Formats: sequence, structure tokens, C-alpha cells
Amino acid sequence: MNEATPPNRCRIVLIAPPLATAEHICAAFEGGDVASLILPENGMDDATFQAFAEKIVPIAQGAGIAVIIAGDSRVAGRVRADGIHVEAGPQELAETIERVADKMMVGTGGAKTRDDALELGEERPDYMFFGRFGYDNKPEPHHRNLSLGEWWAEMIQIPCIVMAGSELASVTAVAATGAEFVALSSAVYANGLDPRAAVAAANALLDETAPRFEG
Repeated sequence: MNEATPPNRCRIVLIAPPLATAEHICAAFEGGDVASLILPENGMDDATFQAFAEKIVPIAQGAGIAVIIAGDSRVAGRVRADGIHVEAGPQELAETIERVADKMMVGTGGAKTRDDALELGEERPDYMFFGRFGYDNKPEPHHRNLSLGEWWAEMIQIPCIVMAGSELASVTAVAATGAEFVALSSAVYANGLDPRAAVAAANALLDETAPRFEG
């Protein structure tokens, strides 16, 4: 399970894929250090999504993993999640941050350019996500996400998450950018994979190759 003291290097953020069961998602928590889990609604209606999240949130939080609900602040509040992921313009992002201030963290994504990212960053979200849910279908991370992550990590204090590829080895390229977090989805949850073993292998790769953060 998770260590009491998180490793001083790029850490894993899991993203639940469509059609995955709660049991399959939670199995990954036994593989070692995981910083947080993002739960997109993945086409579920509100009631189904809420019931799904209610199964996962206490297990994840009990393992020291922050749970972030993508897109629905009402469900996030009802299931007592740790945060909300918002992909919208700066105004909506700012409104969300103001509405849930001191209750939940608010992260954002969707930026395709440096200017987009800086505009969203002005609203002071808790993190910036580079990538798109469900688009980690190639072995390697998308070049644009790596480039934006490296630039952001060097220039901006707000932490960033960079989407990895479908192969676990891609965590090495993400960590090399200096990003604080690497997002994994299909590399952990694709059919036929053991989520526990995948997370353990990803952590071993990061232990071996990821740069250590100062301080």
C-alpha cells in the first residue's frame, strides 16, 4: 500500500477508464504508491455515476489516495470526494474554484497551447492536466503533452499531470519532463492486465529513472 512518506519524485495519478468495475479500479491501489484517482463520468447518468463513485471513494481514501471527480461538482460533494476536475474556460474555472473554496481542490485541463495553459493558470487551480482522458491509446505519450509539461514544470509553480501512453515504460518519458505527476489509465486497466502488478511495475520504473525533486 501507500507509504506514509510519499516518494520525492514523479507520482502516479490513475484515471478510471470506461466500463471498468469498481473492484478492478480499486485493485490497483494494492500495487504501491498512488497519489490520486480521477473518476470521469464516462457516459454514466448522475445516479449511476454517484453509485459507482460511492463504492470507490472510501476505499481509495482509506489507502491515502485523493479522489477527484471529473465534471460534476454535485456528485463530488455527495460522495465526499477530495476534488473536482474541470475542463472549461477561465471564467467557469474561476467560478468553480470560488464555489468550492476550502472544501475541495479544483484541477483543470484541456489546454492545447502555452497561452491556453497560462490563461487557465491565472485562476490558480490546484493542478494543470496535459492530455485527454481516453486518448492514451499509443505506447508513448503525445509529444505535445510532453512538451507542454516540460515547459510548465520549469516555469510555473502549480503542479502538473502529464498523460502517459499505453505502455508502462512511458512513465519514464513523463518523469523526465519534471512533471510532478504521471497519469496512467490503459497501461494499468486494459483488458488482460493485472492492475496491482502494473502499478507496482510503474512505481519500480519511477524509482529507478525519475529525477528527484529538490527540497
